[in-house]
Amino acid sequence: MELAARLRKYFIMGSQNCDRNPVELLQEAIEGGITAFQYREKGKGSLQGKQKLELGRKLRKLCHDKDVLFFVNDDVHLIESLEVDGVHVGQDDEHVESLRRRFPGIIIGLSVSNEQEVERSPLHLVDYLGAGPVFSTSTKEDAKKAVGVEWIAHLHRTHPNLPIVGIGGITTDNASSVLTAGASGISVITAITKAEDIQKAVRSL
Repeated sequence: MELAARLRKYFIMGSQNCDRNPVELLQEAIEGGITAFQYREKGKGSLQGKQKLELGRKLRKLCHDKDVLFFVNDDVHLIESLEVDGVHVGQDDEHVESLRRRFPGIIIGLSVSNEQEVERSPLHLVDYLGAGPVFSTSTKEDAKKAVGVEWIAHLHRTHPNLPIVGIGGITTDNASSVLTAGASGISVITAITKAEDIQKAVRSL
């Protein structure tokens, strides 16, 4: 399966996003049909050190057993210890060129929210783009201003061969508009973690 298809339903989560056991929550999301998962143990209430690594290993095994792509966010130090499939970084994290030199075989995703960021990014070294925040979001404390589905459409026109994953404020109600604009996939946190029926929520994304 090509990468674009494997990014279709991209779930992001850390223990700080969960009201219950994150391993059980991820298991339900996998059963519902997520195709990729990003371990983002970051922010208020997140685990540190050994506990962070132990949870990561449990989540990694779940994904490996079910052939779900496993990413970490900018926790570059977890790349080797968790044997990740990929890493996703923002504009202020470790530079893509450095990551590609150090880890030539992994998938690299990069967040872009405006044309200036695109122009200064080495897109030839990137495997997919994270575009957003598409809609306003309260999950990330440092989230930028919403860019709308127009940004997705623009990236799809200008970089048609690069998979795009929409991120930020995406719900079961608006996910289709992001895909229609040209995204290969959509990434969500609370649309799954806060869902009453997780499997149903994943299927409707």
